[in-house]
Amino acid sequence: MAQFVRNLAEKVPALVNAAVTYSKPQLAMFWYYAKVELVPPAPAEIPTAIQSLKKSINSAKTTLLNGLVATEVWMWFYVGEIIGKRGIIGYDV
Repeated sequence: MAQFVRNLAEKVPALVNAAVTYSKPQLAMFWYYAKVELVPPAPAEIPTAIQSLKKSINSAKTTLLNGLVATEVWMWFYVGEIIGKRGIIGYDV
């Protein structure tokens, strides 16, 4: 056990140095993009952001309505089959 701890203590600085060396370029790239992309909108950009949000909400509403229409068509297909078969037995309703 003591030998394991000694070996671990000898290897830890090398592993930490390797991790720091590996992460420095990636951290620099992260900070570059964070400074560019995570800037709050300027007052002139706020109306554009609001329009974009409205478009996203409208798109979500349209998607929901299209899903409801597709579900309705699908259910009418099953109703037609039930009427044609003259029974509900045999269907996973």
